[in-house]
Amino acid sequence: MSETKTKPVAESSTSEPVFGTWTNGTLAFLVLRLWLAVRAIVTGIEKFAAPIKVKKPLLDDLGMPDPSGAMVEVKTKAYALSNYHAVSDSLRDAFAQEPLLPAFAAKIYYACLGPALLRLGFMLLLGIGTRISLFGMGLLYVSLTYGLILLGQDGGIAWLGIHILMVAMALTLAKHNRLTVMSKF
Repeated sequence: MSETKTKPVAESSTSEPVFGTWTNGTLAFLVLRLWLAVRAIVTGIEKFAAPIKVKKPLLDDLGMPDPSGAMVEVKTKAYALSNYHAVSDSLRDAFAQEPLLPAFAAKIYYACLGPALLRLGFMLLLGIGTRISLFGMGLLYVSLTYGLILLGQDGGIAWLGIHILMVAMALTLAKHNRLTVMSKF
């Protein structure tokens, strides 16, 4: 009988290869990178959404149009550049009342928020300047936190704090980065 040595769980290292040369640290970074990228991209896309009402025929139990020709209004979303809104109208109104957020700065911020989310998200997803895009994403989340602090939105502040921790963790794990276009940055 030959004895096989097993390493206790406490001694396992992130430097052990999992898939070829990909370590646990590499996989952890990849998961964080993908999550943060998807979060930013989808949030950025949603800045271009607007609810619309569409009239559709009323369907019977078999899924066929009602013979009476009755129509129902169905709410759905439409995406277009003309639908762009950085924040909801209620938030925009609340920020307008804040003396620590000048109107000229808010106007610039609103114009940049959606495109910044999209740009940073795609940079991170594609591995273009991963560390720079993570740092930019962290700064963006800090700026969003500033706005929520002004409004006293503690729940949103906590959510953004979690996002910032995830960005910080990703920056810590960036040494395990793979699948990049520009690995130097």
